[in-house]
Amino acid sequence: MHLFEPFQTRDLTLKHRVVVSPMCQYSSQDGFASDWHLVQLGRFAVGGAALVFTEANAVLPEGRISPSDLGIWKDEHIEPLARIVRFIKSQNAYAGTQLAHAGRKASTAEPWNGGNAVDPKDGGWRPVYAPSALAFNENYVVPTALDKAGIHKIVQAFGAAAQRALTAGFEVIELHSAHGYLLHEFLSPLSNQRNDEYGGTFENRTRIVREVVESVRKVWPERLPLWMRISATDYHPNGWTPEESVDLAKSVKPLGVDLIDSSSGGLIPGVKIPVGPGYQVPFADKIRRDAGIPNGSVGMITSPAQADQIIRNGNADVVLLAREILRNPNWPLSAARKLKQKIAWPKQHQRADD
Repeated sequence: MHLFEPFQTRDLTLKHRVVVSPMCQYSSQDGFASDWHLVQLGRFAVGGAALVFTEANAVLPEGRISPSDLGIWKDEHIEPLARIVRFIKSQNAYAGTQLAHAGRKASTAEPWNGGNAVDPKDGGWRPVYAPSALAFNENYVVPTALDKAGIHKIVQAFGAAAQRALTAGFEVIELHSAHGYLLHEFLSPLSNQRNDEYGGTFENRTRIVREVVESVRKVWPERLPLWMRISATDYHPNGWTPEESVDLAKSVKPLGVDLIDSSSGGLIPGVKIPVGPGYQVPFADKIRRDAGIPNGSVGMITSPAQADQIIRNGNADVVLLAREILRNPNWPLSAARKLKQKIAWPKQHQRADD
């Protein structure tokens, strides 16, 4: 395998293995995709990416990270998203969306406005929901612990959002179960202190994730892939572990999850994360080998040689780029040139490939 070899996921054949990671843009009003999203995401497709994900797409209005986040909780959101999908497809790329609920990290300001809790009078909302009434930190609202009816509502909301994603024309869904957002909050014993069937044991803490997968798969066609992003570790001795990540991957694979996108951290502040080039690659490698499921690696992947080596070594099946593809939206095209691999440039830009 190499970086520019096609990748099969269900009935889709990605033209190579470079994927644009979901990246929050904080550029929506009432959840609607804007011209910013069209240009931002369309630019990555023009630049040669095989699959372009939207940012985290909230399945409920209270599930947004910020009041400026993208949403897919009502049918009116479909057409602006469909416009983006049509353009991405016109550039011979696939369009994907990441379905998410922010849980206790919801209703916060944009990073450039401090990132702290937003009061309802300023466009925020309360209560913020979580598995247990534990705030992320002192700058966040203490969340309301979800009852079973609330859990069921959220599970159903993921399924309804998947149906809207299908109507909009998306061909890949990724479930956001990472970075300290709601599904991750249920997974980790640091944030989940319930004593019912949604807390305590590994089986119970992972229950909502399995239910969300099942809810989505009821409407998401068998021919289309379903991916899942997880935080492979909390970087805390009493938190979620890589071994539990393997077990989770094993449990969701037969339910219809086709690839695990392996990230890490985000659940609690103040932990020491060994950030460096490719620092999350070992998690992808472990889950891929031990769970027997395709995997994606993300985080501090910058050079074509580095990305190519990850694939050639069998550490992951795809690489997901974020900051680096922001710096260079033509990264896939320039990487192919450096690696002496053939890739088609847009006809409008072919003079640049001379």
